Amino acid sequence: MVTRYEWGVDSARHASEGLLQCILDNFGFPRYWGRYLLRVPNFSEGLSDEEIAFIRGNGIKLLPIYNAFREALGYEQGIFAATDAAFQAQRLGIPQGVPLFADIEPFFSVDAEWIEGWTEQIYLSGYKSGIYNAPLIGAFSDAFCTAVERNQAIRMLTILWSAQPEAPMSGADNPPAFTPASPECGGTVAVWQYSRDLPECGIDTNLATSRFVEMLW
Repeated sequence: MVTRYEWGVDSARHASEGLLQCILDNFGFPRYWGRYLLRVPNFSEGLSDEEIAFIRGNGIKLLPIYNAFREALGYEQGIFAATDAAFQAQRLGIPQGVPLFADIEPFFSVDAEWIEGWTEQIYLSGYKSGIYNAPLIGAFSDAFCTAVERNQAIRMLTILWSAQPEAPMSGADNPPAFTPASPECGGTVAVWQYSRDLPECGIDTNLATSRFVEMLW
């Protein structure tokens, strides 16, 4: 079976009529929209019921992101983050079975124990475990591979969203070939954020497998 890929966006700003029109005018129709579950001052606005209705009402799927942490260290902290992510998703009516993505930025401290705690607790909550990461820089690749070495199920249970390498900005009609980087030990990279902070609309652009897009809400 030939793998198909679908184009979408993520943004720290609220999805709105004006922002969607900017995306449509400059890039085309996004099949999915990555948005943050919570407001983090000076970084991201949090999802609301009205925003979810707007996104889904326009035939766009929601890609939920959890970023209410600044380091990913320790098994108990991984469990805590996953528990809160699942609570926030339930609060917003996001059904179980949808992937929830932990936002691990390149400058974060991260260890295998946190990844194990996050993945196991998200699985127990009924959602799917996802991790946004930069596999070529920072501590994520080593931490993920250590977690996988300890427990091979981590590789199977974790959907990876790679932020590397970067590619020229493009839209739905001319996306790049799907060539995301992955950790040294591999893993399931289903989403690739290939261009960031585009000046036209202040969004990031992504390419994802159609199988992954079907999991979204």
